[in-house]
Amino acid sequence: MAQEFGTVIIGAGIGGGTAVEALRDGGYTGSIALIGADPAAPYYRPDLSKNVMLEGSDPAESALRGEDWYPAHDVTTFFGTTVTGLDPQQQRLTLDNGENLVYGQVILATGATPRTLDVPGADLGNIHTLRDAGDAVSIRSQLSRGSKVVIIGGGWVGLEVAAAAQNAGSDVTVVLRSTPPLKSALGKEIGEYFEELHKANGIKFVTEAETNGFSGTKAVESVKTSAGDLPADLVVVGIGADPTIDLAVSAGLETDNGVLVDEHMRSSDANILAIGDIAAAQNTLLNQRLRVEHWDNAVRQAEVAAATITGGDKEYDWEPYFYTDQYDLGMEYVGHGSSDDDVVIRGDKSSGEFIVFWTRGGDVTAAMNVNIWDVGDELRALIGKKVSAAQLQDQSIELTDL
Repeated sequence: MAQEFGTVIIGAGIGGGTAVEALRDGGYTGSIALIGADPAAPYYRPDLSKNVMLEGSDPAESALRGEDWYPAHDVTTFFGTTVTGLDPQQQRLTLDNGENLVYGQVILATGATPRTLDVPGADLGNIHTLRDAGDAVSIRSQLSRGSKVVIIGGGWVGLEVAAAAQNAGSDVTVVLRSTPPLKSALGKEIGEYFEELHKANGIKFVTEAETNGFSGTKAVESVKTSAGDLPADLVVVGIGADPTIDLAVSAGLETDNGVLVDEHMRSSDANILAIGDIAAAQNTLLNQRLRVEHWDNAVRQAEVAAATITGGDKEYDWEPYFYTDQYDLGMEYVGHGSSDDDVVIRGDKSSGEFIVFWTRGGDVTAAMNVNIWDVGDELRALIGKKVSAAQLQDQSIELTDL
């Protein structure tokens, strides 16, 4: 006989784990099941490319809660388990061991799947993507002085791994199809700033290059690119990720680069909600649909989904936020800018301490503080306001007075 649950959460990342806590904190007394392909209990994935990579810390230290928290709060866990089928009509799902579960509501929190390269030699050893704790530990174990590390892609994950590899003394090369890195997220000027930061720390870049394949006997020994072959002891592929929406598609939910959900995280099926990387959600503050692949978004959407189930009135009404730490640079970004927005710098980039504003038609769309702290609330308050470039640049004007 199938087990029955009031709410089943599919995906045991930080979004799924937060949803469980938010349900219980919100007074939800129904039965809960938490299902995750990862064998570990929910943990903070941002720590993988930061603490685990840089310091070699144990991923268990990044756990959201200890594994004993879940049974203590009447949560049935299925870690190391995959959901193979979701039937909205029967309100039933099937696990990879053939077991069936019946649900009242489902929260989909299946995250994103790293893209891989379909090229010759891609199945060789020591070619990695970074998604879970096992990936992070495996990559970190191979970072050593003099080892040749090639990073394919210059997004956030690729650059954070590059910084960690350099910190371990590795010889690091980043292969880019276009330059500068992060251009699509931050625009040309700030992308160039990050590229120069990495070059100053010894990272080499091969730009305008296609990755055509890998060679080696059992493990990778070289990377074949359109700009020539690169020797490699370790390769990390960081070319982005795609929302993991196979279950949603097979269940007949409305999708478009993610699961389409309203401001309360409900999908086209009233009994199925979606959060985090897979949620193409209606943002009521910005009056547009967004899909954001950052941990802060997953956490806050989990709280909205829990409130929706428990009868609360929370909605998706905030500006996106993320952060990164690379070498001696720490930064926070808030808002939803575009790479072709106008860029306004407050302070001197060469000092390593400055604020960047992105504006469109005079309106502030996003802001980023670099090595300047405790200004997050002030920057968030400026998003959407019309402020002249001269005022944004003028450090004699307090942020609170802009």
